[in-house]
Amino acid sequence: MADPARLSPNTAVATPAPASEEAPELESEPVTASTLEAPAPSTTRVRDRALAGDRWIARVLRVGAVLSGGMFVLSLGLEALPGSESTHVAIDQLRKAAASLLLVTPVARLGVAGTLLGLRGEWRYAVIAAGVLGLLALAVGAGIQA
Repeated sequence: MADPARLSPNTAVATPAPASEEAPELESEPVTASTLEAPAPSTTRVRDRALAGDRWIARVLRVGAVLSGGMFVLSLGLEALPGSESTHVAIDQLRKAAASLLLVTPVARLGVAGTLLGLRGEWRYAVIAAGVLGLLALAVGAGIQA
């Protein structure tokens, strides 16, 4: 580095900063994992129950959709067979069952959700789910008699 006495007055010279200005002083004791607050066991238990409930609802929807789709595919496969009266009846029955299962799947999901909400103590939503199921039953009952 050049001698500061020989430089012109407009030349900037970098001078090392004192050690105390380079980095702020750290706390005396570092934070460790044991000093961090862990969530309360009751909070994790409630979250695990909520996730289990979501898994049940997803399982009901998945099983209903897969079974219904499988019935539709099976009915399409039966169309490849030579046409007979029993084959046509089987195709018709499979398609009706698949459509019915596809329609009943969301109703089953509502029943599972209402039950799980009741088990969690969320009575308002459980009563609403039961009310919707009751209205659906009333509508189906009125439609069958008509």
